[in-house]
Amino acid sequence: MSKLYLLTLVTDPELEEPIIDWLLKYEVRYGFTSSRIFGHSSRLTGLSIAEQVAGRKRQQRFQVCVDQETLDFLLERLRLDFGGSGIRYWVVPVISEGEV
Repeated sequence: MSKLYLLTLVTDPELEEPIIDWLLKYEVRYGFTSSRIFGHSSRLTGLSIAEQVAGRKRQQRFQVCVDQETLDFLLERLRLDFGGSGIRYWVVPVISEGEV
């Protein structure tokens, strides 16, 4: 069994549909999840006045479990297809996964 990783993407809400289409195109083994979230930061750069007052920014999170080869491919495609879009990402190893 190959080592698995959890790739998390955090995007602005307007990228929800493009990222869903993108993940459906490139990730077929495990599928992915998405959820609406709020980002919080003391940095005010890029926040609207309403977001500054509320102290949060609406965002969209995507998570996908992938092997190393797929991870490398997705990160390269992400840079090519969404470079400059401000998408944040991080990768963590998956200790265990399964279904009960």
